[in-house]
Amino acid sequence: MTRHFLTVSDLSREELFSVLDRAEELKALRGTPAHPQPLQGKSIAVVFEKASTRTRLSFEVGIHELGALPVTLNSKDTQLGRGEPIEDTARMLSRYVHGAVYRTFGHDRLEAFARYATIPVVNGLSDKFHPVQLLADMMTIRQRFGPSLENARVAWIGDGNNMAQSWIVSAAVAGFELELACPPGYQPDGQVLADARARGARVRLVERPEEALDGVNVVTTDVWASMGQEAEAAERTRAFSGFMVDDAAMGRAADDAIFLHCLPAHRGEEVSAAVIDGPQSRVWDEAENRLHTQKALLEWLMVQRQ
Repeated sequence: MTRHFLTVSDLSREELFSVLDRAEELKALRGTPAHPQPLQGKSIAVVFEKASTRTRLSFEVGIHELGALPVTLNSKDTQLGRGEPIEDTARMLSRYVHGAVYRTFGHDRLEAFARYATIPVVNGLSDKFHPVQLLADMMTIRQRFGPSLENARVAWIGDGNNMAQSWIVSAAVAGFELELACPPGYQPDGQVLADARARGARVRLVERPEEALDGVNVVTTDVWASMGQEAEAAERTRAFSGFMVDDAAMGRAADDAIFLHCLPAHRGEEVSAAVIDGPQSRVWDEAENRLHTQKALLEWLMVQRQ
C-alpha cells in the first residue's frame, strides 16, 4: 500500500527514529563516493502553490543527490493554477513520476491530492502542518542532546499556526514534553491538541511566554504573520506584544538550551538579533538538516518500504 507523509503522525515512533538515524548517515556520506543513489532512474514532482526557498532548495538538491530527477512545477504555470481539479492532477502525475512533494494552502487540498495519487505524496507545507520542518528540528535537537527525545523539553512561543501544530503532533510521536505559549485568539486547533493528548502527548498550553520557558532545553518560534496573513500584520504585532524571544526569554531556559526557527525570521519582532545570531542559535544547522531528513524520508517512502 502506498504510504504518504502528510503529518508526522503518519510515522510510528520506530519509523520516525529510523528516518532520523538514516538522515545522520546520509549527512556523513554526502559528497563521498559511498553516498547511495537509491532513486536512480526515478522522477519526483515538486509542486508549489506557495512561495518557497528552503523547501524548494532542499528537495531539489536532495532528490538529485538520491539519483532522481526533480521536476518542479509552480501552479501558476500549470493547469492546476487554471482550475484543473486536484484529483485529476494527482491521477495524471501518478502516471508520469514516482513521487510528489506538494506545498499548498488548504490541508484539504493536500489530503485530496494524496487520496487520488497512486505514488507517495509528501507534505511540503500546508496551512495545518509543516512536517518536513519538524523532521529537521528533531534531528537538530538530537545532535545537541543525544538520540533520545523523551527527556527533551521544548517551548513554543508565538502563533498557534501550522508549525505549532506540527510540534504538537511530533510530541505525541517522539515523546518529548512541549510547552506552548500562544496569546488568546491565536491558539492551535483544539482537535489537533486533543488528538495528541489522546495519544499520550505531554503538552501544556499557556498564554504568556514566561509560563512556558523555565528550564526548557529548546526554545522555538515563527513569524507572527505567516504567508497569506500579511493584512493582519499590525493587529498581530499588538497581540504578540511581549512574545519576542530575546536574551531575557532565553535566560529562563536551561543554561544549555538551544534556539530554533524554521525561517525566514524577522529580527526585532518574534526574535531578537542577539538570540538568532548568538551562540545558542542552531537555525543554520536546522536549515541544513532539511536536506538530510528529506532525503532519508524519500528513501524510506520509495525504497526501504518496498
